[in-house]
Amino acid sequence: MQIIFPKEAPEYSGRELTLAFPAMVDGQRVECMITAEALEDHFGAASPRIEDMIGAFSTHRDRIEAATRRLLSETGAQCVVLRSGYVRFYEANWRN
Repeated sequence: MQIIFPKEAPEYSGRELTLAFPAMVDGQRVECMITAEALEDHFGAASPRIEDMIGAFSTHRDRIEAATRRLLSETGAQCVVLRSGYVRFYEANWRN
């Protein structure tokens, strides 16, 4: 499975408190999201405000994409939501 993350700006959803970002999996676009909680708990976002979430995402994009890559592999490239619990589990077990 080939997974590539286009370097597009993430899209903020204030209603769901998430950032959406794309992945290309074997040439197909898959929408991925990360929650404000995950960004606050693991990536240093100070709040669920757009500025804080995008800043944390930009600073830690490589780590976020690595966790997302693993989740996409585990789910057969379904649309994924990266939640705090998964990030905690991923970083405890697979992060180098």
